[in-house]
Amino acid sequence: MRKRLVNERTSRDWTQKQVAEMLNISEVYVRKIEKAERNPGRKTMLKFEKLYGVRDRDLFPDLFQIDIDTKCIKTNSA
Repeated sequence: MRKRLVNERTSRDWTQKQVAEMLNISEVYVRKIEKAERNPGRKTMLKFEKLYGVRDRDLFPDLFQIDIDTKCIKTNSA
């Protein structure tokens, strides 16, 4: 679950249906985005960012994480 995204909505006493209407997207899509079952496209992220006045990186931190590969690739030396 994307807690910051949900907290921004609930702190304003908005329903998922109201957010969907404001953003011109479906209520089901809002629910799936909040649960992290779907990832929004760039345009949709910007809509959320504008609506809440919060950076997209804060609303969707899971989409901006950089994974560091800690496994080494063995090289063959001849």
